[in-house]
Amino acid sequence: MPSSRSIRTGSESPGSAHRRTVVANVGSTARANGPAAAGPDAAGAKKLGRLEVRLSGSGGQGIILAASILTDAAAQAGWEVVNTQSYGPEARGGASKAEVVISDEEVDYPEATEPDITLCLSQAAFDRYAPEAKAGGLVVYDSGLVTPSEVDGVRLVGAPFTQVAKEHLGKVVVTNIVSLGALTEYLDPISHEAVEVAVARRVPPRFKELNMKALAAGRQLGRPAKTSA
Repeated sequence: MPSSRSIRTGSESPGSAHRRTVVANVGSTARANGPAAAGPDAAGAKKLGRLEVRLSGSGGQGIILAASILTDAAAQAGWEVVNTQSYGPEARGGASKAEVVISDEEVDYPEATEPDITLCLSQAAFDRYAPEAKAGGLVVYDSGLVTPSEVDGVRLVGAPFTQVAKEHLGKVVVTNIVSLGALTEYLDPISHEAVEVAVARRVPPRFKELNMKALAAGRQLGRPAKTSA
């Protein structure tokens, strides 16, 4: 398992407006134990620098779990990674977010300032976070829930994540895993194997097969859009 530390800030009292948890996973620990690395130890690996990913949506959409899985996968692939989670009573029905910063060096600042990739699973999340995407960056959104507006200098890609989860997999609750599967098509530094290991580690065994199907369905949604880039 990757080594980790947790830092809590903000009010912990019931009904508090905001709470944040920062979890840092040190990828160097995982390199000896994880799956075949796509990270800095891989033959011919390119320098990654700093890659910022922001996942956003409404409370209850599983954003925190998806970010935790991505964090585990990045650590298993050998990268340094920090996961910042924002949540609280105001998040349900509103815009909530989780951020994952991946690097080949120790992450000196844990929050995303110019996200390279932004996932938006609700209209409120798109309206709030899409304009903050990095120039030249990518915003991936749920085409069944979001009516996108143009964002200067940013590529927009829509896919029916919720529809696929509900109609093809029979469980809207795995929308987060479907969307994570699509994101992995744009995250070359993280192997599919590392993501699968992280999913299996985070979900109950009886739901493993469903979540693996959701991950595969998401990859299918992400591949055509990536090819057309």
